[in-house]
Amino acid sequence: MVPHPIFVMNAETSRYYIDNLYTQDNAKCYQALNFVKNSIMGSNKQKGIVIANGILPRLLQVLPDQTKTPDIRLETVVILGSLAKGSEDQVKALVDANVVTYIFNAFLMDDEPKFIEACLRCICTILQYPFADYSVVFSDAAIIRKLIKTIEDSISNSICAMSILSYSCRTTAHQNILWEAGIGLILANLLNTEVDDLSIATLKCFARVCQDNPMISAALEETEYNGETISDVLDSMRGGDRPTSMRLAASKCITCLYRAGAINVNDYKVMYGTLPTLVRLCQNDQKWEHRVEAAEILAVIIEDDAELQYLASISNHLLQTLAEFVNYPTHPLGEYGGTYGEHRSKEMKQAAFKVFASLGANDEEIRKRIIETDNLIDHIVLGLKDPSPKVQLAAVRCLHSLSRSVQQLRTTFQDHSVWKPLMTLLEGASDEILSVTSSTLCNLLLEFSPSKEPILESGAIELFCTLTKREDHSLRLNGIWALMNMAFQAEQKIKSQILSTLGTDQIFNLLSDSHINILMKTLGLLRNLLSTKPHIDYIMNLCGGDIIQAVMMILEGDHLPEVKEQALCILANIADGDIAKDYIMRNNEILKKIQEYMTNCNAKLQAAAIFCVSNLVWKEDSGAADRQAKLKEMGIFKLLQQLITTSDSLLFDKVKTALTQFSDS
Repeated sequence: MVPHPIFVMNAETSRYYIDNLYTQDNAKCYQALNFVKNSIMGSNKQKGIVIANGILPRLLQVLPDQTKTPDIRLETVVILGSLAKGSEDQVKALVDANVVTYIFNAFLMDDEPKFIEACLRCICTILQYPFADYSVVFSDAAIIRKLIKTIEDSISNSICAMSILSYSCRTTAHQNILWEAGIGLILANLLNTEVDDLSIATLKCFARVCQDNPMISAALEETEYNGETISDVLDSMRGGDRPTSMRLAASKCITCLYRAGAINVNDYKVMYGTLPTLVRLCQNDQKWEHRVEAAEILAVIIEDDAELQYLASISNHLLQTLAEFVNYPTHPLGEYGGTYGEHRSKEMKQAAFKVFASLGANDEEIRKRIIETDNLIDHIVLGLKDPSPKVQLAAVRCLHSLSRSVQQLRTTFQDHSVWKPLMTLLEGASDEILSVTSSTLCNLLLEFSPSKEPILESGAIELFCTLTKREDHSLRLNGIWALMNMAFQAEQKIKSQILSTLGTDQIFNLLSDSHINILMKTLGLLRNLLSTKPHIDYIMNLCGGDIIQAVMMILEGDHLPEVKEQALCILANIADGDIAKDYIMRNNEILKKIQEYMTNCNAKLQAAAIFCVSNLVWKEDSGAADRQAKLKEMGIFKLLQQLITTSDSLLFDKVKTALTQFSDS
């Protein structure tokens, strides 16, 4: 749309009307605003001129000015709403100027219907952009109260208010605020209206409110509307006679209810309703944006359930359909090219990668079929190098899923040197990408993976030691997990490098970590470092005192039995060394601690402690007689004789083995 010539903004006219925006004469001010409104309508060029001329700050001054007439303030909001429909850069200018905050302040001060509607339309337009500041919505309880109140005013206000809430509801706290404000009943009443746009907006808000929230999801599922459960209403809205956007939105709601535990996986609505609907909407007779959305929801609904993954994999040629996503041309025939075509291609790829990642989460046969799909691994490797973080993240998640396959680690991953782009991703990536990438590399560092050696040679030890110091606990976990895998059956020089790079101070920090998984992997690292007699003696010679202190810290601390069992297993490894044994034998405190755990109520802890004793007194080792004499003197031999009557078969075997090592038993 081209503005009428008399409304075109140029150097001569703009100065006159800009000056009149500042006048106290309301008639001239309104005339100036009216001219600006008409000049920018349908023209991004004219919108750019208005913003460049600095009119935006003046509009934000006029907006809350109660000395201005209602018409002036309405015209101001309409202009801002028109600017919000401009280019992305123009919308960014509005966001940078905190336009949403100014409009919400005005929205709270005025109840005039046309003004309220104009405010809601403008805010709704801006908040659809990912860079908009949605936090403003929940910054004031009065905003939430009034938004919910305006839902009852008109269809237009209902759609805008629902959209604003769905754009801005991002956390559990937000969900709970809306729930306490009564959103549940409103959602139930507006779900299945005769106005499709309102139903779709309500569905999108519904999904946001219940996503990953078991309490709200359960409450919504228990809500009835005209004698039907909410999930039954949703199921009717994903039927083939409904608009595609509605079918997708309803499918997402059912997915959210299922993932939050409100609906069982075996429910017909999940397994035989929503799942096939999503697979069907991925087909190439649908709009590309609908295909992307269907794929993204499908990836979520099947993510944690092996049966859903299997059903999806054999439904409607899904794998071949996803191959079309990955091979989607940048410049489709008869469609827009350039950056728009590139955006479309990237969206299709990342959506496909997400579904492949979910499909391959559990079943080896499905992973094999995925790998054999149209050179997929080449596309994934290219995705790792894509400048779009969204594509990178989806690609690395797909690789992470496929890396659970021993066969693929030994063949496909090695043939394509997948480890190289993954290592590159570790440098400078966001925490989210870093977390999945490092987790994938943990799998590539398993002992049977051919990628382990080249990864070690590329400086991985230092990178993963650095990860153990990160604030994000998932990064610390992946860092120590990778080091544990590196140390398994490793050469002495690798173990030495890990120990010197990580340092004993950091080992103590990790053993004091509040996350039990990190603690367990750190103990696992120590076990792997202390394996094979020469390595055990070497490592203990480097820092034996610190390791004994660390083990005592765990055994004396308030830890779960499985944690203490790992600590006792480390002692058993130390006791298997030739020289390392002395670190235990010279330390009466640690010997008493072993003796104490021999009578623990937990059979696994007893067995681990007795295994330590067996290794200490092993008759074939040099100096065994002296060690046996000392343990007899402490009463450990007598204790073993008492334990031989145990009814626990595992414990009995350990006791019997230990007793047979004493020379006069």
